[in-house]
Amino acid sequence: LTVILGPNGAGKTTLLKALNGLIRRSGTVLLDGEELPEKTNEIVQSGVALVAEGRQLFPQMTVHENLELGGWLVPKAERARRVDQAFADFPKLRERAQQLAGTMSGGEQQMVAVARAMMSAPRLLMLDEPSLGLAPRMVDELLGMARRIADAGTTVLMVEQNVKKALAVADRGYVLERGALVASGPARLLARSNVIREAYLGAPASDTTTAERAAHARQPATNTHSPAH
Repeated sequence: LTVILGPNGAGKTTLLKALNGLIRRSGTVLLDGEELPEKTNEIVQSGVALVAEGRQLFPQMTVHENLELGGWLVPKAERARRVDQAFADFPKLRERAQQLAGTMSGGEQQMVAVARAMMSAPRLLMLDEPSLGLAPRMVDELLGMARRIADAGTTVLMVEQNVKKALAVADRGYVLERGALVASGPARLLARSNVIREAYLGAPASDTTTAERAAHARQPATNTHSPAH
């Protein structure tokens, strides 16, 4: 699980859109050593799923119907199996299967959005601000869900402004400012760095670990693939 951090306007959402083919990009993007195509539909077929900010559910459709749309590329029988798996992974959604998505709370809608993305069995799941506007309890639940997805074998790339909680569940972090990478490293080192603590956590630094030191840390992260090369 890799988290992308940075202030508003740093380019975090732009990065996810570029990786998903929603805006033009330059350079080469590799997933498991294979170059990603440029068209969004081909990127999805390559194993990439994006849960965009705002969730983008179909509010007049039920939870079950929204999930089915996430598996539209697979045969009907396999789609039904994946819906059953989604309900097993997200038990709350089974209870709400016939509820209209638009009548659910923000946290419940975000859960549907993530479950729908997992219907495509992605190799890479990208989450854009999954905790935006949610109550603290639901933030913890959703970030824990992202951690479980990563532990189950799906690489997760997450943009998140709740820096402290994001670094607590992530393996590795990258910090962007004005479109440039200014720091990277294992999440636990970034969480202790002076720059991160002062700029994003609102607390004075209590140790001598700096973002620059974290940026040079090269300890491999569990279940993390660098999204761009």
